[in-house]
This record gives sequence, C-alpha cells and structure tokens, in this order.
Amino acid sequence: MSKHRVAVLKVVAAQMTVTAAAAEYGIGRQHLQRLLRRYRDGGLEALEPRSRRPRSSPGRTPGEVRERIVALRTGLTSGGLDAGPVTIAWHLGREGLTVPSTSTIRRILHAAGLVTPEPRKRPRSSWIRFEAPAPNEVWQSDVTHWRLADGTEGRGLLMARRPLALPARLHGLRARLGG
Repeated sequence: MSKHRVAVLKVVAAQMTVTAAAAEYGIGRQHLQRLLRRYRDGGLEALEPRSRRPRSSPGRTPGEVRERIVALRTGLTSGGLDAGPVTIAWHLGREGLTVPSTSTIRRILHAAGLVTPEPRKRPRSSWIRFEAPAPNEVWQSDVTHWRLADGTEGRGLLMARRPLALPARLHGLRARLGG
C-alpha cells in the first residue's frame, strides 16, 4: 500500500491530524488535502497517480504534415535521392504545407523508425607507434635552416638514420643534451 493511501486512511479514521500525517509520511499538507478531496470524490481508486500529460498540445505538428514527412522520406529514399530534414522541409514548402523546423522533422523521422542510428564517434585509427630499433639509431632535430659538413644546405626537418655532422653552433647544444 502506498504512503498516500496510508496517510489518507489515517486521517479519515481520525487516528492522525492532517499536519501530523503530512509530517509522518513526508507529504506536503496541501498535497494531502488534495488527496483527501480525491478520496471523498472517488474512493481509494482516485488516489492512484494520475498522468501528467497535458490535455492539449496546441503547438504539435498537424497529423497531415507528419504523414507527408514520412511519405516524403520513403519516396525520396526509394528514388535514391537525399531524404534529410532540410530536403524534406524544402519539399513541404514547395507543396504549400506548414514547414516545421528541421529538428522537428528529424524527431518525427526518429519516432517513425526511419532513421538508422549511426555512432557519433569515429573509430580510432589504427596507427602504429614509431620506435627506433636501437637507442641513438634515429636522430631528429627541428631545425629551420641547416648546413651539413659536406656543404649541403636546406630548410625544414632534419632526420637521418645515423648521427650526422651537425653545424658547429649545434655541437654545444648536443653536448648539453647529453648526445
């Protein structure tokens, strides 16, 4: 038995006051008064929880527009054409019907079961971590301009399989880095 029924029955049987029953069962006094009115009007069945759904939805998309959205989706998809919410909205406007927002069209398509769910995250790429076969096997230096011992020059990233003769100004850096 629910706490609402017990509280109402205790008050009706004069075992507790409304204030005491409300405090005992953790119900607001006004809500308990509302439950007592319902009990007097309809008995114990009237104490069952009621639906909170609104009685009317004036902003709801009309049924004919909903049916046309579903029909457009199936027709466009069967023809191999784009059948997204933007396209459907364009077709509805061309036909002179009320055009709901694209998010409303998407919700209608979801409710009709016409949207196949796709994962939001892209799968991780299968990259392989680069590791040199042995320590000091590959050197990399982020140098914007370099000149090698043999006199060749270049710009960009310097990368070699074996330690190279570095420019004289980098020798001190190499010694400080422990190379």
